[in-house]
Amino acid sequence: MQSKKWWQNSVIYQIYPKSFKDTNHDGIGDINGVIEKLDYLKELGIDVIWLNPVFCSPMDDNGYDISDYMDIAPEYGTMNDMDRLIAEAKKREISIIMDLVLNHTSDEHPWFIESRKSKDNKKRDWYIWRDPKTDGSAPNNWRSKFGGSAWEYDERSGQYYLHVFSKKQPDLNWDNPEVREALYEMIHFWLKKGIAGFRLDAITFIKKSDMMDDFPSDSSDGLSPVDIGTLNQPGLLEHLHELKKKAFNQDIFTVAEAPGVLARDLPDYVGDNGVFDMLFEFGHVDIDLDKDGKWYKPLDRPLSGLKKVISESQEVINQIGWSPLYIENHDLPRSINHFLGQHVDGPIPAKLLATFYMLLKGTPFIYQGQELGMTNVNFPSIEYYNDIASIGQYKQAVEEGYSEEEALKTIWRRSRDNGRTPMHWDNGNNAGFSEHEPWLSINPNYQTINVQNNLTDSNSVFHYYRQLIQLRKNNEVLLHGSYDNLMPDDKDLWTYTRSLGNEKIIVILNFSDKTVPLHLPSPININETPLLIGNYSAENNEPMETNLLRPFEARVFQLKSEN
Repeated sequence: MQSKKWWQNSVIYQIYPKSFKDTNHDGIGDINGVIEKLDYLKELGIDVIWLNPVFCSPMDDNGYDISDYMDIAPEYGTMNDMDRLIAEAKKREISIIMDLVLNHTSDEHPWFIESRKSKDNKKRDWYIWRDPKTDGSAPNNWRSKFGGSAWEYDERSGQYYLHVFSKKQPDLNWDNPEVREALYEMIHFWLKKGIAGFRLDAITFIKKSDMMDDFPSDSSDGLSPVDIGTLNQPGLLEHLHELKKKAFNQDIFTVAEAPGVLARDLPDYVGDNGVFDMLFEFGHVDIDLDKDGKWYKPLDRPLSGLKKVISESQEVINQIGWSPLYIENHDLPRSINHFLGQHVDGPIPAKLLATFYMLLKGTPFIYQGQELGMTNVNFPSIEYYNDIASIGQYKQAVEEGYSEEEALKTIWRRSRDNGRTPMHWDNGNNAGFSEHEPWLSINPNYQTINVQNNLTDSNSVFHYYRQLIQLRKNNEVLLHGSYDNLMPDDKDLWTYTRSLGNEKIIVILNFSDKTVPLHLPSPININETPLLIGNYSAENNEPMETNLLRPFEARVFQLKSEN
């Protein structure tokens, strides 16, 4: 079991600073924009801000290619601005956690610049270099996560370096103790500034296999997924436990992005005997992807599959630890389209999803704009897209025979830029994000879906999130109660309970776009049971029918003790 911690009663708000609020009129969001909107976040009711990378970076991957861990990118401001953000947030009882990339750096980081100078450079072994094959080709046929070979040839030294992601993101060699010590020193630098912890990016990639043989290709490009030799490799947990011991040895909060970790493996990663406080799982958000994560080959994602993935995770969390609850982030499309369909929008479906995930066991994460019901955007051509992964997937789809129109539609559905379009603050020019043309185009629906409209409408998605946050904080059963999935085979309804001692709350969700009958298993009876919250209750004057659920309806009841 995991002992109770301060962050278990928190709600975390993720900010992608490039798209949050621009204050210096260059079309790019900045740290001062975050400071300007702290009171808005306080009104929402959040406790912690997860700030996406603001370190110095050439921005090949929007800041996940770091060239200096101990300085701020000029686009975002200065170190003085960062210090002021930490202080101003603290005044409002809001903590800051930073996004930390430990798997790789930018190829413009001083460490890599030294490493590539020569084979005998002191920092050569800080990265992963290999000789070419006898025919001059790459050491093996691994495909990078962003497409193309995971190996980049360096003319100057005659070797290849490994990059799981972009060729401008060379992977660090975690088997070198000097690398690890340098990273630990950097972590302590930030903790001394008063941040509350870290979100760890792609942490399960840090340990690489020594196996460099050929692997069967899975596509016409002759390459095989890089995961086979870089994800969850033997020795990973040894590195992670040292990271915890030497860098995370104080009362901070850590949550890791850990692709490849299954629910059954969670005890090794989270809890008092694990490494991190929480671990992001991907089963529920990647349920529509094929085994290699390709967007352009979408799989069916029936509700039963989503329920199964979430319920398996919740059952493990019941026993051993805590879970981050999320349905959106900077790497995902907007949840309303992701889970309910590309053509679905409006406050009712947005509130359904909010109810579904905010009342599970764990700590909720809200991604910027999610609390407004922001949706995907359908840009007219690939030229409008900035995301390196989207462009790579588009090119690969076309190379495999998809038409440009077909390839673009898959980008509409799954592009990371769906979640990166600038925040909608009002219905004015550029949605109130900037007085300058934004770095990424605004979603055209900003005139109806924006902060200004949400704040003035008491029935808005924003105010519904506020109610859910208060409901969680005022009910111990929603914090520490166990999860139980009812009617797991129902194709339209998701019904689950949270139980603690004699208290029980039931969450009833209609994931379909039609009215469906409700038949709860005996002995549960919701007649004359208090409705705690519902996404239709304040929308219209229609009487609620006990045994019918309207399209995308959500209801939450406090069950009587005899139930």
